[in-house]
Amino acid sequence: MGLRKLRLQRAWSQEHLAQVSGLSVRTIQRIERGQSPSLDSLKSLASVFEKSSSDLESLLCGTNTQAPSEKATPDMNTTIENSAEEQRIIEHVKELKGFYTHLITYVVVISFLLVINLVTSADYLWVIWPALGWGIGIVNHGLNVFEVFNLFGARWERKQIEKRLGRKL
Repeated sequence: MGLRKLRLQRAWSQEHLAQVSGLSVRTIQRIERGQSPSLDSLKSLASVFEKSSSDLESLLCGTNTQAPSEKATPDMNTTIENSAEEQRIIEHVKELKGFYTHLITYVVVISFLLVINLVTSADYLWVIWPALGWGIGIVNHGLNVFEVFNLFGARWERKQIEKRLGRKL
């Protein structure tokens, strides 16, 4: 079990672990990526996790089986060690972008259909039906993104994660 797993079992961010251990966030990131901790860092982490230095060292070293070249080359498409809060914010921004893209597409397509409807048969507005159907989808998407009805929201997710990690609230 590595440092990251120990940290996540307590639902701590890297920033929180750095604060309680007196280490820098960068040091926590390096250790989680497989770099060996200094003796002082090891002692600080051991006291935070209430383990002996030797026990913690064996836990950390037992998971570092990658070659040094594999540890030092992160993929360009992945972010290097974002905290849980950063990940949540990034995901929310992606959801907002998806909603606004959906909304703009809706307005453009329905406007185009309205023009076609008015040019071809102005006496019957058939464009109402696709606008209504797709509009219901837009409203549903907006309710989910803006968490109006928070049935399966962030709090529910946190409870499920803590339940599966064996922690109590």
